[in-house]
Amino acid sequence: MLPAGNAAAGGFSGASTGADFQTFLTMLTTQLRNQDPLSPMESTDFAIQLATFAGVEQQALSNRFLEQMAGQTGGAGIAGWIGKEARTTAPVWFGDDPITLDVAPHNLADSVQLVARDAYGREVTREEIGPGAGQIDWLGRTAEGAKLADGAYSFTLESRRGGEMIAETRVGAYARIVEAQFDATGGRVVFEGGTSAPAAEITALRDPA
Repeated sequence: MLPAGNAAAGGFSGASTGADFQTFLTMLTTQLRNQDPLSPMESTDFAIQLATFAGVEQQALSNRFLEQMAGQTGGAGIAGWIGKEARTTAPVWFGDDPITLDVAPHNLADSVQLVARDAYGREVTREEIGPGAGQIDWLGRTAEGAKLADGAYSFTLESRRGGEMIAETRVGAYARIVEAQFDATGGRVVFEGGTSAPAAEITALRDPA
């Protein structure tokens, strides 16, 4: 355990940052109160100090937010997800390796089609996969067997019974997390290839195979 007043792991300490912020505010207020009326602070100097003041305030708020995020999810936060594979319905990158999909069609379906769409939302493949649920590998091939171009793809499942659509659902795909980003919405994870998703929309994590 770190002693009180020491910086926490990662170099962030809400207490020390807050103290720096209060010290800066006190110094600026004292400077304004005691400046020579016959030789007041230049407007450019004042603007620079105000900009510095705003920067210190923003850093203090950012550090407190980062500490709050780091305290979530078992103490590691979403930064602890880096290197793992996450299940997401956001677009994921397809290159040389298959993409693992979690398919769960409607339980009354007698026909199930997997639809893949590119980064622009255009349908690129459609294939019958049967009514079973579980994990499958998407190989990224056309009906003629040609490999699709590298890029970001998303997936939906169309469940039919007697030829009629009874459900259309988004399909979860697994992608490796390479970066965690913190913001006011709760953070985002960035996947291999540069696609990303809000951390709150990640539905499963696993170690890479």
